[in-house]
Amino acid sequence: MRAGRPSSDFDLNPDTVLPAGRKLRPAGVLVAVFEDRKGLHLILTKRSSGLKHHPGQIAFPGGKQDEGDTDVTAAALREAHEEIGLHPSNVEVLGQLPAHETVTGFMVTPVIGYVHTAFEQRPEPGEVEEIFTVPLSHVLNKDNFAIEGRMWRGQRRSYFAVPFGPYYIWGATARMLRAWTDQMS
Repeated sequence: MRAGRPSSDFDLNPDTVLPAGRKLRPAGVLVAVFEDRKGLHLILTKRSSGLKHHPGQIAFPGGKQDEGDTDVTAAALREAHEEIGLHPSNVEVLGQLPAHETVTGFMVTPVIGYVHTAFEQRPEPGEVEEIFTVPLSHVLNKDNFAIEGRMWRGQRRSYFAVPFGPYYIWGATARMLRAWTDQMS
């Protein structure tokens, strides 16, 4: 699964001028889906407030591709194991969504994986403040998305948001989910 077109934190901001020759660092995030008696759910994290990139924001488990990672899928699986305790052998990789460019200079590939069995969730304290789940039906419903905005580097920047209960899912995470939602419709 990789049909569709790449997305970007700049999609809703067509006047943004990006520097020529910019170097984007590869990263992978795990779009971890599991099923229980209530249906399909997505695992998300609230990032630690002490992180350099996206502190306190809602995110998929994942991160930059390291030298030892064979590809972005390996990076996503390694990072999910480190950040939330999800062992790679418990994940069936189903495919990838189109890559997403972030304002912080990453080219993030969302890797969709099905989690076969329940696991002991262990948030890595330096990176993850909280692990929580959202019904997949909520984040794949276009009606739950809104376009919002805020000031960023002196200009108004628009972005997607898909709030759920006390969780404000926005920015890159919401944009990647919206790209998946668009593919499904």
